[in-house]
Formats: sequence, structure tokens, C-alpha cells
Amino acid sequence: MTMHLLSTTRRFSTPLSHKSICRHRRSRNGLISLRVVAASSIPLPSLSVDSIKLKRLKEVLPGGRWWRLEEEDENERSDAAKKKVGLSVVTALKRMWVLVAEDRWVVFIGFVSLVGAACSEICIPHFLAASIFAAQNGGALFYNNAKLLVLLCLTSGICSGLRGCCFAIANMILVRRMRETLYNALLFQEISFFDEETVGDLTSRLGSDCQQVSRVIGNDLNLISRNILQGAGALIYLLVLSWPLGLSTMIICCTLSTIMIIHGRYQKKAAKLTQEYTASANEVAQETLSLMRTVRVYGTEMQEFKRYETWLEKLYNISFRQSMAYGFWSLSFNYLYHSTQVLAVVIGGIFIMSGRITAEKLTKFILYSEWLILSTWWIGDNWSNLMQSVGASEKVFRLMDLVPSTYSLSEGRKLENLEGRLQFVNVSFSYPSRPTVHVLRQVHLSIQPNEVVAIVGLSGSGKSTLVNLLLRLYDPTGGQILVDDNPIGELDIKWLRESIGFVGQVRTAEFCKKMFFLFCFLSVPNNC
Repeated sequence: MTMHLLSTTRRFSTPLSHKSICRHRRSRNGLISLRVVAASSIPLPSLSVDSIKLKRLKEVLPGGRWWRLEEEDENERSDAAKKKVGLSVVTALKRMWVLVAEDRWVVFIGFVSLVGAACSEICIPHFLAASIFAAQNGGALFYNNAKLLVLLCLTSGICSGLRGCCFAIANMILVRRMRETLYNALLFQEISFFDEETVGDLTSRLGSDCQQVSRVIGNDLNLISRNILQGAGALIYLLVLSWPLGLSTMIICCTLSTIMIIHGRYQKKAAKLTQEYTASANEVAQETLSLMRTVRVYGTEMQEFKRYETWLEKLYNISFRQSMAYGFWSLSFNYLYHSTQVLAVVIGGIFIMSGRITAEKLTKFILYSEWLILSTWWIGDNWSNLMQSVGASEKVFRLMDLVPSTYSLSEGRKLENLEGRLQFVNVSFSYPSRPTVHVLRQVHLSIQPNEVVAIVGLSGSGKSTLVNLLLRLYDPTGGQILVDDNPIGELDIKWLRESIGFVGQVRTAEFCKKMFFLFCFLSVPNNC
């Protein structure tokens, strides 16, 4: 065995991963030395141009690395977040049902109308084919079938209109209740929650995410339920007409269903990333446009444009993959759809020549097989939309489940005679979003009634933090604050804040460098 000592700062084009190769890295004066022990009889592997092209082709084909949406998320979510189970379709639908449960009669009328429309529509192909072949012989049978067709079309139209109206109303109720519940949950959160969450992200959840969910009842569930009923009826009719032809059609539908499930899961993941990137892009735009004067003064227009462009590029990449996935889904459907027609004609023609079925039955079979395939396609298409809506609703329901702040719910004592004497005794504090950074360390401060005090210091020295603690936006991590010798935690928080005059200018994102607070403690009973 020959020893090879390589000292280089260049990167190898081929990874050294053979079992007979051992690697050792050493750092010396900022340079990296690589010691390689290898069997001289074993040559290092080399990749040909054809193998590289084949590898790239495998990455682009469905299931390859190019389709992995997790790689688009450059934030590299933690392992705990990756292991966390997402919101299932059943759980999401249960949550939505709770929101519309008070007006359940609208949903019930919609589903009853849906059943009536589906049953009447599934009977139309049968009487249509029967009317065509009855016209050859003439007589009352043709006119009876024509009358039934008119009645079925009228019933289908009335039920479809009522169904669409009820589901549209249910859509509006769902979106309104979801936004009300989410906004109410956000309003009563701790202030530390808003230190961690951005305004653009929260407004995006209230806006685009809730709007995405608005299609669930009126569009997704409506069409999925209708096509399930029609597809089941068509399949039963096909099996009754000819079970060999019915089984062949059912196999094709099962293949489509498998592709549908895979496509739906992919669209769900893509929808989650799309909503996250949209929220981030909105946050960048809101920061820049709200502080346009600061941006103009420092001449950072191009930097802000590049920040916004970065998120748009990520959105484009996700949307491009979604479009490609939808293209493969449409390709699969069209191929299997026309294959079903060809298969029905070939097998049906053989059966007609052998006298096993009639031309009328074959016509009915072709009509119902097309109906079954189209129903499967509609189910798959709307299932993908449903999965996108479920993916967009995950963060919304997570925010709706947040526990409200205890400060807003608790009641304390109200002082009959408020003098306005303040004391900060050994107060220490760290913001929840930065627990390792101590803003205040054992601060002592005493302010007497009618005394005017100015707190002066460098940026970040804790001036505004004192005001935040006095307003009980946060609680101190050490020490206590006294108002007229009463611990501030024992006082009624609503009464306390009504007794304080406060004018604040909050720092937005990373642009502003100064903060100005003006407050005065009022001792007037009517809080003037």
C-alpha cells in the first residue's frame, strides 16, 4: 500500500468516499491539509459526461431532487419543526365546521340540493342513449324518454342553483368567522408575541390565507362531493352493464386516484411555502413603503428592491414547480381518459361481434365511462385545491389556538386615591425574544408625585423598557415596581393604564434608530 500526502486548498471534483480511503483535516496557519491513505491499485472514480447528464435527468423527472420543496426553504427549519405532523384534512374540516356550525342549515340545504342535482344528472346519459335508439323505431317510447330528459334537466338546474347559492353563503360565513376569531386571538396576545411575529406576516394570514380557505366549501367540497356521487353511480351502472368493461375502467380510475393523492400532497406542501414567502414579501414591502423617507435619505432603494426581489424569486420557483406538477397530472389524465375510450370501443366491438352486448349498451357504456373518468379528474383537481387550502390554513388555526394574555383577563385592586408615587426596586429585565440580553440590571428609581423626571440615555439603554414595565406590557424578571407603595402586579391593569397618559413612537423593523416616549402620571379621578 502506497502512502500519498496531498496538501492543497483546491476542491476535488469527485468526492473521496471509498471504503479504502481515510480523510484527515488539519488546520495550520489558516490553510487546510488533506491526508489521504488509499490503495494504489484502486483508481479514484470519475464521472463521464453521459453519467452526469443521466443524473441531471433523474433529478428533473418526477420524484427527483428538483421537486423537493424543502430545499426551497433557506431558513433551514429545526429538526423539531420537520418532525411536527401537519394539519390533516379531517382535522381542518372539523375546525371549519365549528366556525359555520351556527348556520348549519345553509350547509345542509346545500348538500341536499347537491344530492338531488347529482342523482338527476347521472340519469341523463341513460335516457339520452335510450332516446337515440328509440327514435329508430318511433312511437311513444321516444317521447316518454324526451319528457323524462326535460324533467331531469329542469330538476338538475333548480338543485344546482340552490346548491351554488347555499355554498356561496357558507363560504362568506366561514371567511368572516375565521377572520373574526383570528383577529380576536391576535388582539389579546402578550406584547412579546408581537416582538417575534412581523406585522406583514400577521396581515397576510388575515388576508390571503383566509381568502384561500374561502374556496373549501363552495368550490372544493361542493365539486368533490358531487363527483363522488356521480362517479359511484356511473361505476355501479357500468358493472351492471358489463362487469369486464367496468373492471377495466375501474382500474384506470384507481391509477388516476393514486396520482391524485400524490399530486395533492405535493400541492399542500407547495401552498404552505407559498403563503410563507408571500407573507415575507409583504413584510418587506410594508417596511420599505412605510419608511420611504428613511430609505430615500440613506439611498437604499436598490437594497430594498433586492430584498423584495429575493422573495419574489422564491415564489416564482415554487409556482413553477406547482405548474409542472399540474402539467404532469393533466398529462396523466388525458392519456388515461382517451385510453379508456379506445379500450371501451375495442372490447365493446368484440362483444358486439360475439353477440354478448348490443350497440345501445355499448353507447351507454362509453357515455358512462367518460362520466366516470371525468368525475375522477374533477375529484383529483379539486382535491389538490383542497390540500392547498388546508396547507394555507395550518398557520391560521395555529394562531387561533393561542392562549390569550392573562393580563387582559385578570382583575386586581383599584386604589381609591391615586397619588402617583412610583418606585422601581432592584428591577431587572430581559425581553422574552432575547432572554440572554439584560436590558435592566437591578435598577433603583423613585419618582414623587408632581415631579417631572427626564430619563436620558443611549439607544438601547432601557429608557423605553422602563415605560413598558410601568404599563405592564411586560413583567420584570427581577425586583418589583410599586405604585403608592402597592405592587403593580396586584393592581387592576385596565384601571392602571387608564390612569396613565402615554404617547409612543414604536421602532419599525431595522430602520429607525431613535425612540421617543412622553408619559405623565395623572392623579385626576376623571382621567382627564
